[in-house]
Amino acid sequence: MPTNRQLIVLGFIFLVPFVMSGCTTTEYNWGWYEIMPSTEKGATNLRFLLSGMWLTISLSSVAIFFSILIGLLIALPGLSANRYWRGLNRTYVEIFRAIPVLVLILWVYYGLPVVLGISLGPLMAGIVSLALSDSAFEAEIFRAGIQSIDRGQTEAADSLGLNYVQKMRLIILPQALRRILPPLGNQFVYMLKMSSLLSIIGLQELTRKANELTVTVYRPLEIYTVLVLEYLLLILVVSWLVRKLERRLDTDIQLA
Repeated sequence: MPTNRQLIVLGFIFLVPFVMSGCTTTEYNWGWYEIMPSTEKGATNLRFLLSGMWLTISLSSVAIFFSILIGLLIALPGLSANRYWRGLNRTYVEIFRAIPVLVLILWVYYGLPVVLGISLGPLMAGIVSLALSDSAFEAEIFRAGIQSIDRGQTEAADSLGLNYVQKMRLIILPQALRRILPPLGNQFVYMLKMSSLLSIIGLQELTRKANELTVTVYRPLEIYTVLVLEYLLLILVVSWLVRKLERRLDTDIQLA
């Protein structure tokens, strides 16, 4: 049976020639010369498209960091025996899980200056919006991961005289993180894809770059095809890194 990596390579082998052939069965006149690296103009346009890659990766990384941090802080009240703390957790999760990401981006960027007098630039508004939206999902992931740890682990920590913070930091969270790593990786992939919505507030990430070049050269199909391949490559690399980290953790557990 072929591995996932072999299937991906085979997919590229069949997909790229099909796209680059210009789909000759249609009447559309393809203009791949606009992004061909063999020409000076094409190389310039291609560099322009790729120039948004670093911003996409960096803002997604910062947003997922704060999302995980907020999600953990929101998840802990959901594990409390106090119904008011649980209510706080449930209220936060339901509110931010219900708001569409695009709507939240627009409200943070345009609404905060009016309502609270807080004016954020496109980058900061994008990070705040993505982090808040994703933190609701992170909270549920952490809650499920912590609850999956055997109760005997908690009782053993209590018998050692560990306080709540020590118990979480030394016993519970290290085990929970190993179990929730796959969904955390999925959320980072989700964050990378949702960052494309930030083009609507003028952030110069991958999608915004593609939109601007499309207006200049009037070749939307070719430009957005390259954009699809950019995101595809980025997501495949991230997925590969997450799987590699999973295997590394599994090996460490077996050796322990």
